[in-house]
Amino acid sequence: MKQGVIFDMDGTLWDSAKEVAAAWNLAMRQCKYERAPLNADDMYRVMGKTMEDIARLLFSDVQGERQKEILDVCCRVENDYLREHGGMLYPKLRETLDTLRESYHLYIVSNCQSGYIEAFLDHYDLRSRIEDFQCYGDNGRPKADNIRILCERNHLDDAVYVGDIQGDYDSSMAAGVKFIHAAYGFGTIDAAVPRIETLAKLPELVPTVLG
Repeated sequence: MKQGVIFDMDGTLWDSAKEVAAAWNLAMRQCKYERAPLNADDMYRVMGKTMEDIARLLFSDVQGERQKEILDVCCRVENDYLREHGGMLYPKLRETLDTLRESYHLYIVSNCQSGYIEAFLDHYDLRSRIEDFQCYGDNGRPKADNIRILCERNHLDDAVYVGDIQGDYDSSMAAGVKFIHAAYGFGTIDAAVPRIETLAKLPELVPTVLG
């Protein structure tokens, strides 16, 4: 039986809010778009949403092509910035991935833009640990669809999604996969679900969820 562990990104594998805010401030200056500088708290409030939804929330005083132009520059600058500077990895990430991949296949599904996952993998040299990934930016599909797409593409018989917010849980249920709450992340789950307080506890919990 082929079993997979599928990870969310922000609030699950790392916290890049501070770095993303810095990158977006650079991008807004490039676009000559004036607003109060963004900080990590601004990014926490929109984490998990699609890029278009984030643009509507953060750039609400502009619409249409101008909003899209600013968003496109922000995403491009962000990917380059993160590939160079990285973010804050949650403790024991590498060791956790190495332990898990002895028994399971590892993947990522995120609502991020194209290139974001790649920047993460490249900065930390993790491509050999993650077999496949799917994101909203590549196909415009919601997270539940992308979880299903990844499971089908990789012929998984069973899988668990590891995420930190309610939307992650809802998406995993809609996709028909199991769920583990990364309780150290950015949100809470309105359901009784298996949970971890630190990433390092994941290898102990996964076998009890997947069997």
